[in-house]
Amino acid sequence: MRTPCKADIHLLSVRRLKYFQTQRTDGSTAAADRMEVPVSFVLVLAFICLSHSLELQNALDRLKRSQEHVVSDPSDCVSRTRQPVSANPHNFSVDIRMPAVVPAASDTYLCTAFSVPTSQDAYIVDFRPHASMDTVHHMLLFGCLTPVSTSSYWDCGSVQGTCEDEASIMYAWGRNAPPTKLPKDVGFKVGRSSAISHFVLQIHYGDVSAFRDHHRDCSGLTLQMTSKPQPFIAGIYLLMSVDTVILPGKKETNADMACDYSSYPIYPFAFRTHTHHLGKVVSGYRIRGGKWSLIGRQSPQLPQAFYPANKDVSVKYGDTIAGRCVFTGEGRTSKTYIGATSADEMCNFYIMYYMDSRHAVPYMTCMEPGSKELFQHIPDEANMPIAVSPADINSMMHMRHSTDHQDNRLLWNDNKEALDQDYHLEQVGGWPLDSLQVGQVSGLALDSDSNLVIFHRGDHHWGADSFNSQARYQQRSVGPIQQSTILVVDPIKGTILKASGRDMFYLPHGITTDKNNNYWVTDVALHQVVKVSSDGRDRTVLALGEAFTPGSDSSHFCQPTDVAVDGDTGNIFVSDGYCNARILKFSADGRYLSEWGAGSSDRRRRIPFRIPHSLVFLPDRQEVCVADRENGRIQCFIAQTGEFVKEIKKEEFGGEVFAITYSPAGDGLIFAVNGESPFGSAPLRGFVIDYSTLDILDIFKPEEKEFKMPHDMVERGDGCVFVGDAGSKSVFKFTTEKLHRSVKKAGIEVQELEEMETFVQTKLRPEHNMSKAAAVQEKQTVARHEAYTEAAEKKKSAAQPSRGQAVLPAIITTLLLVPLLLLLSTGLFICWRKNNRCEVKSEPSSVGGIWGKIRGKAVGSLNLGNFFASHKGYSRQGFDQLSTEGSDQDRHDVDSSDSENEEYSALPPPHPPS
Repeated sequence: MRTPCKADIHLLSVRRLKYFQTQRTDGSTAAADRMEVPVSFVLVLAFICLSHSLELQNALDRLKRSQEHVVSDPSDCVSRTRQPVSANPHNFSVDIRMPAVVPAASDTYLCTAFSVPTSQDAYIVDFRPHASMDTVHHMLLFGCLTPVSTSSYWDCGSVQGTCEDEASIMYAWGRNAPPTKLPKDVGFKVGRSSAISHFVLQIHYGDVSAFRDHHRDCSGLTLQMTSKPQPFIAGIYLLMSVDTVILPGKKETNADMACDYSSYPIYPFAFRTHTHHLGKVVSGYRIRGGKWSLIGRQSPQLPQAFYPANKDVSVKYGDTIAGRCVFTGEGRTSKTYIGATSADEMCNFYIMYYMDSRHAVPYMTCMEPGSKELFQHIPDEANMPIAVSPADINSMMHMRHSTDHQDNRLLWNDNKEALDQDYHLEQVGGWPLDSLQVGQVSGLALDSDSNLVIFHRGDHHWGADSFNSQARYQQRSVGPIQQSTILVVDPIKGTILKASGRDMFYLPHGITTDKNNNYWVTDVALHQVVKVSSDGRDRTVLALGEAFTPGSDSSHFCQPTDVAVDGDTGNIFVSDGYCNARILKFSADGRYLSEWGAGSSDRRRRIPFRIPHSLVFLPDRQEVCVADRENGRIQCFIAQTGEFVKEIKKEEFGGEVFAITYSPAGDGLIFAVNGESPFGSAPLRGFVIDYSTLDILDIFKPEEKEFKMPHDMVERGDGCVFVGDAGSKSVFKFTTEKLHRSVKKAGIEVQELEEMETFVQTKLRPEHNMSKAAAVQEKQTVARHEAYTEAAEKKKSAAQPSRGQAVLPAIITTLLLVPLLLLLSTGLFICWRKNNRCEVKSEPSSVGGIWGKIRGKAVGSLNLGNFFASHKGYSRQGFDQLSTEGSDQDRHDVDSSDSENEEYSALPPPHPPS
């Protein structure tokens, strides 16, 4: 690394010598001779700065290696079982690490074995990798009864192998893939009644040059486990080519695999691809009745994570499972074979599935090449390479900063402070470009193209005389809203793209979309939930409830407020509402399924909902969260059963929570806005909350004008959050983009160049989970990972010598520069006296120019804004961390009580309309 000190001093030396030579040619020999002395000062100063920079470089190298989980003391990394912090005794975690190994040669495969830490049945519900691709090529976790060795570790790349009996692959990792969570009620079964009593961790160390400093490696996994029986058992189906030959110079070589399936049904929920450098794209399919259905497709050059599979595809007896790897031989001068070294190739397509626990098969393989006739019908997409941008490659190079949140929290002691400083939503000024001309904005959603959908009340208002004491609408004679109540808006410019919903609604409230882009809306005057087509024909597809008739049974609502949609099943959830305190669940065709009220782990303290006002479906956790408006809290429930999961209640809410939305970024982010409360005086603001820790990560509000009644919100997935305000009849746009942020580094204030936050660009457009709150778009925010990454860079900066350590070099530098300036001034004065015509130009070689460079104000200078920005870590582009549904471990990691303080039921006060 070329340090600023070294660079500037080198430039100074060259230009000073050039200046002195010029003086000699002009005849100013005496003055020039006297000015040769500063050159020695400069060289001494350069030597000091070089030593200083080497010390800094060594510190950074040590920090980098600590982030890769490598140590010099073998006692620092040992396998251990960690019992849960929570009171739930069923959950525990197991660390499986290499015992401080040093591979002797490149392409070494090392294994280590661990006993399953319980004599009972247990289930793995979460895998968290601890490794960097700079050190580890890939790693596999096997399960078996008897490992081939009882040594602390052994060479398993030879004949010795991994297990004496049949080994089952349970997890695979490569290229800095993120953690993998399993769906709710799904786990890999190990222990007593399974065929797995031992774990064997296998790591392929591809390039031994990573160990030239003789550090020891402790890469491995943390397994989150539970003893609670899981109704579905996870397994791995591996398609693998074993005889493919890639010809040198050939642009495209296909490796095909296909096998007939002859077991009980399996349900793929994740897939992973694996090749070495020559692989371009890997695809997996189910073939049924001659029709090819995609399970998953990805570039193996992207982080080799388990990506979400196509959930519409299940596999049953009689189907065929097929896969294809596409390679290129360009740039090779000899044949490339399937093999174990980095110079060889591999073609693997992993399918992670679940099946009924009664018929579970934990591991299946397919190594048959399939017939040419069969693969004549493979879809064309299987041979279309997935482009890997330089940004994707760069993100993989820097991903070692984020492979494990727990280790990050140990490394960065105060990540909340880092998030507060580096992740902040700010209003986008001048949005929309043109006035939208809307009434009271009651609902927001996203369509399948990530456009903003606005639901508003036109010229209708909810006032004190809108309803009688029986909640019947009193202004029916005025007729429906004549304006278009549903507007599709360009999220970038704010221009209206499409308008619909004329003469249909009386008092709109909530809106969301399903995977087919239908609108699901609520109307508090109609007391109905209505499904409306988005084709612009204002067509009602389905209506639930009886128009203008309030009620409390399964076929009536009373001022329903919002709808959430399960993108997989099509089930809908209705918050009902101002009169009723309940959540109802319906099938996609409108069939009543169930309902529930407020949740609590202690039913003696059950606190009823007081206006369940906003709903959000969490697709990665299969949960539904409710903004319980008048109770000032957010409660989350298992979507399948209505079982209470957790509560979020903060003093900052001020007693009311109007709306919520969700992003699966990181460990999950809840966005919320509060409202005015008769019991509190908290300002109206938006909040970003860590779903797992319940910490408030950010608080935001408009800059141009204040919230009046923030009524609904939606997170777009690219860092943008929209808030609809019923009071001001407007929509606010917020983003995490950073523009011209002034920072101070080492006491020097610099101005950063314009900088845009980089967000995840997922390579596959999801077709499901298009709920209002958590539509998984092509762009996915990694705000928390960016915050973690920037925090890591702050630690790197902290690795520089402290102020006290820098005092001595500063004193020496000052002492050297003072005589240099005196001599320079003397020489210039003599020159002027002798010739009275000595030109002194303002060149970058001047002392002022040098300081200008350090301050970032000269062309070609060291700009600290650029310097730190260029070392900010990565943005996880090109992949989406698998977190399909919440696990039992997540559900019990937090206290399930209603509140830290005792709560008592009381009659609700009169509530204002909205």
